[in-house]
Order: sequence, then structure tokens, then C-alpha cells
Amino acid sequence: MPKFLIEREIPGAGNLSKEDLHAISQKSCGVLAGMGTKIQWVESFVTDDKVYCVYIAPSEAEVKEHAKQGGFPANRVSRIRTTIDPTTAEG
Repeated sequence: MPKFLIEREIPGAGNLSKEDLHAISQKSCGVLAGMGTKIQWVESFVTDDKVYCVYIAPSEAEVKEHAKQGGFPANRVSRIRTTIDPTTAEG
């Protein structure tokens, strides 16, 4: 199933409290549960003003629907075509 990277512009994201992040995570998981098992949240990276999320989903439309239902921004959704890491250099 395809993997997607979602860029969410959230001013001050890096200053969100542990409680804020807990509430946001609960909201996301609740929406996902309502959407069924075809879409999965893998992990997210919080920076100063953005959150980058990795999802596994059948389509970009599913990712956008999750954002819509959750009230989360999805400023950019990009399909991940492949991954590389230091072991890629080993041949």
C-alpha cells in the first residue's frame, strides 16, 4: 500500500505542550478508527512551525479525508516513492 508524507503548517507547533500533543494524537487516532483499517498513521515529526506525518493509505484522497475529518491542515501531501538510508550506499 502507498506511503505518504503530509506537511502540516501549524505555527508554533514546536511549542505545543505534551498535553496538546496528546490531545491531537487522540483526535487523529479517533478519526482513523472511524475510517477503518485501510489508513494508518506511522509517525510524525514536529518542527518549529510544521508537523510532518507519515501515513500508509490506499490513496491521497484518504489522507486528505482524514485531515478534513480531524480538522488538521494538510498543506502538502506527497507520495513516498522509495526510501534511502546509509545502507543504500553499501550497494
